[in-house]
Amino acid sequence: MLFGVPVVQIVLFGFALTNEIKNSNIVIVDNAKDMASQQIINKLASTDYFIIHKELLSSNQIDASFKSGDIKLAIVFPLNFNEDLTHTNHAQIQVIADASDPNTGTTLTNYVTGIVADYNAQFNKDIEIPYQINQEVRMLYNPDLKGAPNFVPGVIAMVMLLVCVMMTSISIVREKELGTMEVLLVSPFKPILVIFAKAIPYLALSIINLTIILILSVFALDLPIKGSIVLLYAVSILFIITCLSLGLLVSTGASTQQGAMTLSLVGMMLPTLMLSGYMFPIENMPMPLQILSNIVPAKWFYITIKDIMLKGLGVRFIWKEILILFGMTVFFLFLSLKNFKKRLE
Repeated sequence: MLFGVPVVQIVLFGFALTNEIKNSNIVIVDNAKDMASQQIINKLASTDYFIIHKELLSSNQIDASFKSGDIKLAIVFPLNFNEDLTHTNHAQIQVIADASDPNTGTTLTNYVTGIVADYNAQFNKDIEIPYQINQEVRMLYNPDLKGAPNFVPGVIAMVMLLVCVMMTSISIVREKELGTMEVLLVSPFKPILVIFAKAIPYLALSIINLTIILILSVFALDLPIKGSIVLLYAVSILFIITCLSLGLLVSTGASTQQGAMTLSLVGMMLPTLMLSGYMFPIENMPMPLQILSNIVPAKWFYITIKDIMLKGLGVRFIWKEILILFGMTVFFLFLSLKNFKKRLE
């Protein structure tokens, strides 16, 4: 605790806490394919801000890429871009951003604006009538750039984590400290029934908390739910069960309530805040932290909850995240049951 926690915190905060957006996947629709468009594309590719993922040809492909979460930004060059620029000294490009995270969307469009302005300044030095490139900016899923669409899914993940993992983690340890574990050990109940009995009350409590948060989001924060409410509840309940399973695993392995609570707080709170994508974009982090983020359940829940609430997507787009959460749940339950059986020996 004295030496390990500060090291972990300085690594996480040092690499994750940054307002700079880097390595964001973007697509470019270059209808012009001329000198001017290629020069701007080269300037975009030469920065650390963007990774040109692929070039698309149609608006339907752009929409599908945004829905699948593959890209954060799309730039569209019209036909005759260079010709308009050289003959009329005026041209226009379209910038489309995913504003489900308004901070990221705004920052990326500002980067594009700065690069285009730099291109203008570079080629306007010896021209009497300066070139002018206007940008038409579209913010998808959150055109008003409100903060609620970004923090509400994160709050749901945090509340579920606190209620499920922390409270469940001390449930079995409490029985041991109070001396009632012996009663459970000699009872005819199977270990799996004891585990379920510890989890069900917190499952019900978490569903109530989820309902309250959604009601406040819709009526107090004016955040409509664009997707299926049934799917939203199904994914949320799956995440709740995942957190309960993780809490039970901590509970079966810890020897004291204080140790269980400390492990659940330190072991889950920081990774959920830093590595779920809620506070800071994961693609900004070094590759080891990006890989480590894959074992944080809140990351996958945060992706699915945003896709359902903000983008209105169905199972076809989020099946991978659902499958990962289900696999984590089965794994945690298996380990919890195995550790609990060891107490019976």
